[in-house]
Amino acid sequence: MKKIIATLSIASVLLTACANEQNVVSTKKSENASTEVKKVSASSNSEIPEAIKKKTKIALIMEFSIGTFSSQYIDGVKKQVGKFGGEVQVYNADNDLAKMASNLDTAVNSKVDGILIDHGRKETLEKGVKKALAAGIPVVSFDSDLNIPGVTVIDQDDYSLAWKSLKSLAEGLNGKGNIATIWVGGFTPMERRKVILDAFYKRYPNIREVARFGKASSNTMLDTQAQVEALLKKYPKGQLDAIFATWDEFAKGATKAIQQAGRNEVKVYGIDLSDEDLQLIQEKNSPWVTSAASDPGEIGEVQSRFLYQKIAGEETPDIYSLEPKLIEKEELPNTPIKVSDLRKYSNNWIPSQAATSPWMEKLDKGN
Repeated sequence: MKKIIATLSIASVLLTACANEQNVVSTKKSENASTEVKKVSASSNSEIPEAIKKKTKIALIMEFSIGTFSSQYIDGVKKQVGKFGGEVQVYNADNDLAKMASNLDTAVNSKVDGILIDHGRKETLEKGVKKALAAGIPVVSFDSDLNIPGVTVIDQDDYSLAWKSLKSLAEGLNGKGNIATIWVGGFTPMERRKVILDAFYKRYPNIREVARFGKASSNTMLDTQAQVEALLKKYPKGQLDAIFATWDEFAKGATKAIQQAGRNEVKVYGIDLSDEDLQLIQEKNSPWVTSAASDPGEIGEVQSRFLYQKIAGEETPDIYSLEPKLIEKEELPNTPIKVSDLRKYSNNWIPSQAATSPWMEKLDKGN
């Protein structure tokens, strides 16, 4: 009953948040694109489309590439595009939005066959994306706030990610305690996660946030580790119960700081998951106990498949959310595993079949 009540209490917040953010998207599209059961209109023909038979050139425009999550995401893109006989050019802007816009313009002028976008902001990307569409180059974006007809935008359902992790935190603290939040603004997924964080404190008034900090940099994990070390000195044993980390780079830094300080009574609840993260969670007495996530490699694969459907002239949705999963330390084995092994240990970790067309299997086998 407790779980049912908690879920119902947050449902209205989730619906309101999504409605406010996507008020220009029709109700029908929002309903259809929100879960893994979404069926994309695709050709029933198993013959490889003419537009795909040649060697395709794909540009991946990234706002940043930090940590193993980004690395596995890039690997997922390259793996899927490689299966289809294409090649990928990665453009990393190193957290410089002006450089990201310039990279997008370069890709369009290079006349690539398709463009994948990772993060970024609408005001920075909109001009370049419209230029790409005018040139007949399809675009699929991940974790951005773009809202341009013809562009498919996918995400991990950041509202659900935040709620799953925070709900686990609340249950771990039995609804009462002091926590710190590691969060940074200026990124679309972070702003969405903050919506749920704000609602969380209304749902659990006996959980008090004593500190909030965080920044994205070229050394995010090390910067976070230093910040958490200072936090632990300010709040000695008995004054801090948990840390909510809205990004796995934050969670890694927090975990290492807690371990070095011998403060394993402070638990870490995170978002996102990579092979490196799993190893850290699996360490004996690791304070990192839960993470809500999608497979970063799978995100890259799904995004790439949507792009190839567009190149083939098939209909794709304007928005699509992958269903996030909750991974808990207690369900993992003692021996180190990778994200690709999780399906053996967690009933939640089911591979996505989104954006698949009959001809893709034949194209894959041919390459």
